[in-house]
Amino acid sequence: MSVWTDLQGQDSVVAQLRRAAQSGTPTHAWLLTGPPGSGRSNAALAFAAALVCEQPELVARGCGVCKACHTTMSGTNADVTFIATEKTTIAIDEARSLVRKAYDSPSSARWRVMIVGDADRMAERTTNVLLKAIEEPPPRTIWILCAPSPADVLLTIRSRCRTLTLRVPAVADVATLLVRRDGVDPELALNAARAAQSHIGIARRLATDAGARERRDATVRLPLALRDVTSAVQAAASLLELAQAEAGSSNEERDAVEKATLLRNLGAPETGTLPPSLRSQVRALQEDQKRRAKRSVTDHLDRALTDLCSFYRDVLVLQLNARGGSGVEHSTVELVNEPLRAALLEFAARARPETTLGRMDAVNATRRRLTTTNVAQLLALEAMAVSLL
Repeated sequence: MSVWTDLQGQDSVVAQLRRAAQSGTPTHAWLLTGPPGSGRSNAALAFAAALVCEQPELVARGCGVCKACHTTMSGTNADVTFIATEKTTIAIDEARSLVRKAYDSPSSARWRVMIVGDADRMAERTTNVLLKAIEEPPPRTIWILCAPSPADVLLTIRSRCRTLTLRVPAVADVATLLVRRDGVDPELALNAARAAQSHIGIARRLATDAGARERRDATVRLPLALRDVTSAVQAAASLLELAQAEAGSSNEERDAVEKATLLRNLGAPETGTLPPSLRSQVRALQEDQKRRAKRSVTDHLDRALTDLCSFYRDVLVLQLNARGGSGVEHSTVELVNEPLRAALLEFAARARPETTLGRMDAVNATRRRLTTTNVAQLLALEAMAVSLL
């Protein structure tokens, strides 16, 4: 057991991070990139744990059993700071606070480690706040930034970091992790890993939440119900409702726990009207939760459209395989949505690959529109659904 155990399918990156942690003189700034679900944040935490590990021998660092390793992986180590956001961007005040903390000496570990889990969610002026601290860090501070790709981080920042890229793990690797770490049934783990397209976090949710599996199945089946403009408009509304339900299932319980914790910490009465002095703090929490909920719906819509695109990906695979000479009906290629093979075969036989590519482009264009602009979500989904007819 070590801090690297859960980084399935990332042997090359693990080897480089392990060597750095065991060198005694690691590079002061790192940029970990990779597609969503590849495990960027997990790799950053594992690296941080290895850096602050209590083992005296270099080769033993990252043991996974000492107090420093445990507290780092659980997010409670005083010398490891992790910042991420579930809102649209990381605020500039959060970045300034991070810089101030970076100049504190480690309290007990060898290093103070600063992890920015969403370096791609910083505006340029916010990123510039970090520049000097990364360019000329204190002698015992190490920065770890995480982003989908190097292009998502300003050149002035990434030029001062050592970049490592994580790859999408194999479906079998993700399934193995779910079985070992979460005790999931092997067949369910494999189906969840395949449906999640190797996104570790989503695979875990699909494997452990029957409701999430049902919502995904409903999303992937939407193209089968498209017949005319009316059905397209209904499908768009259904897609938005599914994303809102998925986001709601993730946030409701968490919001209630956060509010209860805040009231308890403030010493507020369990019943009755809150004193005026406490209302502003509760109101601020509720505003943060609203912003997070809005971002959560957008993120779940983005994931739903990724699932929808996987339907057309499977259709295209079947069509191209047929052009190769084996025939659509005899294709044995593995599909993301394997349980829908019969429906996919029938759908593939009714269209041309060029049409399928056009539909995939329409879905991806809508994804970009929803995540980068303030377009009305329902209108964007309706326009997309009509273009899929």
